Amino acid sequence: MEPLLEVRNLITEFRNDDETVKAVNSVSFDLFRGQTVGMVGESGSGKSVTALSIMRLISNPPGKITGGELIYHSKKSGPVDLLRISEKEMRKYRGNELAMIFQEPMTSLNPVYTCGYQVMEAILLHQKITQKEAKAKVLNLFREVVLPRPEQLFNSYPHQLSGGQKQRVMIAMAISCNPAILIADEPTTSLDVTVQKTILALMQDLQQKYEMGILFITHDLGVLAELADKIVVIYKGKIVEQGPVLDIFSSPQHPYTKGLLACRPPLNKRLHWLPVVTDFMETDSEGVMHENSFSIDDVTNRLTVTPEERMQHHKMIYAKEPLLQLKNLRSWFPVRNSLLGKITSWIKAVDDVSLDVYPGETLGLVGESGCGKTTLGRTILKLLPSRSGEIIFRGQNIANLSSRSFRNLRKDLQIIFQDPYSSLNPRMTVGEAIMEPMLVHNIYKTARERKDKTIELLNRVNMSESHFKRYPHEFSGGQRQRICIARALSLNPQFIICDESVSALDVSVQAQVLNLLNELKKEFAFSYIFISHDLSVVKFMSDRIAVMHEGKIVEMGDADELTTHPKTEYTRKLIEAIPKGELRDIKLSLERKAMLTGNAQNTTLNT
Repeated sequence: MEPLLEVRNLITEFRNDDETVKAVNSVSFDLFRGQTVGMVGESGSGKSVTALSIMRLISNPPGKITGGELIYHSKKSGPVDLLRISEKEMRKYRGNELAMIFQEPMTSLNPVYTCGYQVMEAILLHQKITQKEAKAKVLNLFREVVLPRPEQLFNSYPHQLSGGQKQRVMIAMAISCNPAILIADEPTTSLDVTVQKTILALMQDLQQKYEMGILFITHDLGVLAELADKIVVIYKGKIVEQGPVLDIFSSPQHPYTKGLLACRPPLNKRLHWLPVVTDFMETDSEGVMHENSFSIDDVTNRLTVTPEERMQHHKMIYAKEPLLQLKNLRSWFPVRNSLLGKITSWIKAVDDVSLDVYPGETLGLVGESGCGKTTLGRTILKLLPSRSGEIIFRGQNIANLSSRSFRNLRKDLQIIFQDPYSSLNPRMTVGEAIMEPMLVHNIYKTARERKDKTIELLNRVNMSESHFKRYPHEFSGGQRQRICIARALSLNPQFIICDESVSALDVSVQAQVLNLLNELKKEFAFSYIFISHDLSVVKFMSDRIAVMHEGKIVEMGDADELTTHPKTEYTRKLIEAIPKGELRDIKLSLERKAMLTGNAQNTTLNT
């Protein structure tokens, strides 16, 4: 079979006054009809720039495609080099035969237009049909991507939909013109594992139906295990390894690939800390990469925690009195009032929750979006009001304390939010952001002492003194999260809530931040409530896990016991949704695809 798309020696550069950066450097690969090629790498590796280059969406300046070929074999017009045609001709292909799902659906959808109108607009642009026919097609597409209440969602605005629903709208828009090629750029980042599993299954079903070639971009190799046929690993703009999915998972050749495979928290063993890419490769002062001769098993076996070590650790933790106790805590929000103003309906975001957190313990809190995890965390810190119940911190019930009375306790209870960019003031330097809590709580007498403490904290979270005067926009997501951690530590807290603090990070950066949080817990002797929708991450971090569903704790227990022997169907569903990347599952997936492909070919021949 001839390829659907041939990418040959693609080069994309970004230029500024000082230098030229080759974001994509001589990238070559093929994509066939009905095939899924997974492109994996860390942020900044060149994945998204490769996708935007294929779609001819690179802004010039500062970016420019300076070399290579993009040979697309169209059923309608035959082979065409997408880099050699005009922008007017490219518009005939873009959105019609080549479609793209962007990473963040909220920023990809126009907030002032309804979801139905935006999908209908794409159809009317490329197809000669009436508005009535286009609307009927949109409603069918919404049903096809399993959106509830299609007629209602047609007239809904993006902000009225959940993250998973917005992503389904983007998928409906992308497939609206039956494209031959679908590029999916991190389409499941920050989604719950259960929603992610649904979206991935949906894309596979649509691929079988429309025989699309899919280029699926992600930073997580585990996501590609049962989805991709072939994997392309990209590092600093260059492809360092590519091959069939089974070969990449069973026998990775490049140290960077080994690092990406190893840094995701495993469910089947407990580690002291997570391997990172530098455990398998290191770069010298001249930028030359050197391989360490370690296998993934060598590294993980060296880091494995023994049952005896874990038992001794728990004996020490649970011999103490709880640091925090929640007793029958409720946090409800009114949603409907009667004509006389009486509340007739509530959202029970936190409903009768009781739990303890011990000094030096990490309690994991896991569940899908909307289950009440974040509301519980913010209610504990009195960022949201509680309706009833007790919040006992160091023996004192703080639930009914006034804001003034609670202010002195705030320095002992801190939070690290999910999005580090929105939780940092863009007008304040990093140094000012970290020193601000010290000023508010009158910690240290002079500005010099506060600056010295800030520099010490920056060094402790693996950043440097030179970062003190820089602004948040100058840093990557992982670096911004480190800044937020340093700011939380500036008050020497006893208790920290980590609210989805690594969910939007690359798995390699995520591993570094998780290791850092564990190191800091040992060094500063504080306790965590670690909130996440990803059970594998929660298991790595936690001593015990509480599973939350519809505002209630449905299961709680030792982290290892709960993940190996879950008692509730809901917990089992969360565990099954985690992409594990096990060879057995990959082989079963490949056999299933081969059977479906064979059935499709037989149907075509019979027809």
